[in-house]
Amino acid sequence: MFAAVALTVVVALVDLVGGPGPGVLRSGAATVLGPLERLLAPGGRASVEDLQRENERLASELREARQGSSDAAALAELLASPATAGARVVPARVVGVGAPGPQGIVRLTIDVGGRDGVSADRTVVAAGGLVGRVVSVAPWTSDVLVLGGPDVTVGARVGDAGALATVGGAAAPSTERDEGELGLTLAQTGALAVGDEVRTLGSVDGRPFVPGVLVGTVSSVEPQRGRLAPSGSVRPAVDVGTLTVVGVLLTEPRSTPRPSATGSGS
Repeated sequence: MFAAVALTVVVALVDLVGGPGPGVLRSGAATVLGPLERLLAPGGRASVEDLQRENERLASELREARQGSSDAAALAELLASPATAGARVVPARVVGVGAPGPQGIVRLTIDVGGRDGVSADRTVVAAGGLVGRVVSVAPWTSDVLVLGGPDVTVGARVGDAGALATVGGAAAPSTERDEGELGLTLAQTGALAVGDEVRTLGSVDGRPFVPGVLVGTVSSVEPQRGRLAPSGSVRPAVDVGTLTVVGVLLTEPRSTPRPSATGSGS
């Protein structure tokens, strides 16, 4: 109340002495004091409950504005990322999380569905890389199985050589990994080094996974212990627990035959 009175006095003094910009000050004061004056006017005296409701309304509007700004920034980052380059994308917000399993979050619900063009076995990405795949679709929502869950295994290529591998949440009993890391096994003999990038191999027609999306980086290499194919751990490119905005990638099936070619070797 003291602040309101003080502001009123300042505006009046500026108006009397002809200071610069009194119109601007009066306009600002009207904006700040208007709701308070209406509440305190005769016949409309504010109660504590009225003031609390007004405060809650303003706080709610501020939260919504901040959320909208955050979502817009996340969407811009998603559309500018390599994960969506050249793809048709249906942006979505995460609106639900399934019960976490031993390996953390394994299922998300997003706010797009069949009426948005989404169908099962579509790739879901964030700005950083792969999130998972769509497993069920309703008219306005979809469920996504998250990379790292027991039902998600991804064919991948590792490092500059593009060695074939599989990545999944299930680990061999002897494997020790940090929380949230994924298991990786090369499909053949080859070199595996910490820091190697792991990207999706790709599926027929890009379903459930399009090629070339970053899965993560190799964080450790397991001793082979007589195994022919090296194995290790992968640190995921995406922290599922902090996601707000994701994208569902839409791909079209191949409709024309691939032309044959004649070899030129002797």
